[in-house]
Amino acid sequence: MPAGYERLIAALDIGTTKVCCLIARMDRERDIHVLGMGHRVSRGIRSGAIVNMEDVENSIRAAVDQAEKIADETITEVYVNLSAGSPLSRIVELEVAIDGHEVRQADINRVLKEAGAQITVDEREIIHAFPACYAIDGVFGVKYPIGMFGEKLAVAVHTITARPGPLRNLLTSVRKSHLHPVRAVISPYAAGMATLVEDELELGAACVDMGGGTTSVSVFAQKALVYQSIIPQGGHDITEDIARELATPTNQAERLKTLFGNAFATAEQDREQINVPPMGEGELDVDHYNSVPRSHLAGIIQPRLEEILLQVRDRLGESGFDRVSGRCIVLTGGASQLPGLRDLAQTILGKQVRIGRPRGVSGLADAAMSPAFAATVGLLHYAAKAPAEMGESQSREEPVWPENKMARIGRWFSLNF
Repeated sequence: MPAGYERLIAALDIGTTKVCCLIARMDRERDIHVLGMGHRVSRGIRSGAIVNMEDVENSIRAAVDQAEKIADETITEVYVNLSAGSPLSRIVELEVAIDGHEVRQADINRVLKEAGAQITVDEREIIHAFPACYAIDGVFGVKYPIGMFGEKLAVAVHTITARPGPLRNLLTSVRKSHLHPVRAVISPYAAGMATLVEDELELGAACVDMGGGTTSVSVFAQKALVYQSIIPQGGHDITEDIARELATPTNQAERLKTLFGNAFATAEQDREQINVPPMGEGELDVDHYNSVPRSHLAGIIQPRLEEILLQVRDRLGESGFDRVSGRCIVLTGGASQLPGLRDLAQTILGKQVRIGRPRGVSGLADAAMSPAFAATVGLLHYAAKAPAEMGESQSREEPVWPENKMARIGRWFSLNF
């Protein structure tokens, strides 16, 4: 990048419980400085999917307007997260003969072209498609094969697809808010980029982002995303469990979860009573509040957390990447802040667990440096630092979005062959 280069980038995180917009500047070293942040309660989203487009558009406009006022900038383009559409990961491996000569760009183009020809989407949309790693003579883990010698060159291309309906609803809502979606980024990809440290990205680690309506799982190895999955359950499901069990309004259930919630009950909690406003009585009518042991609240929360964590364990096991992720799990997202969850996760997942917070940006308010904003910050990391994908220009200067399910890969081939 030229000296003095700066580029304005914006992230739009559309979640089940919140809509957040971050506006930042990226300098020539690709360092990110946040200029403004907008944060609004989300309306019209259920388990990551849009159920009321008008409500979503209003939430987007409010969050973006707040961020623009704080940043004193006007944005027209955003990187947006995708949590709906049942995203699926698939690794396509292909090997070509290079007959012992030095690997050239033409060899890489050829193996990528042949791998791309094997990508099938079955009426789904391609969200991401990129070379996860290369191999020379069966030895995977090669990052830059140009200049190396061998008999065979192989590539593993990671493709992520999603159902078209939820994706189009998301993009339409963004466009109706007078913004251009430069690119949709799978939420687990963004969360991992924001919270994993360099050694975890290189050696292998999994990131579990527990949001309001979904829990996403991503596995990174050798600095590449090699697996992702999204579970349609999150912190809001816990809130609804509390509201149903204690017959209290949803907003009060959220308050009880935040102030008194715990991942498991203890003997000390048996002795502590909490007041629960009953549904329909009015929040200020304290004479009619019910009183329950705090351990009872934990008893409502724990089964749902166990259900989610067991699904995380199963997804990792079924993926074949459980060993790749090593012994490290990074837990992030708003729901990850429940006391005791880290210990419960270590027990169920059988791995070392730490709580991940956004990293690698400056200018972000202290209140936003919490796990709840990991995916939002990760969108900025993606815009600034993620490798270009098949179908994108290397610089990411020009916004790219597929017109149909094969457009990006087709455009990449047309530019290179």
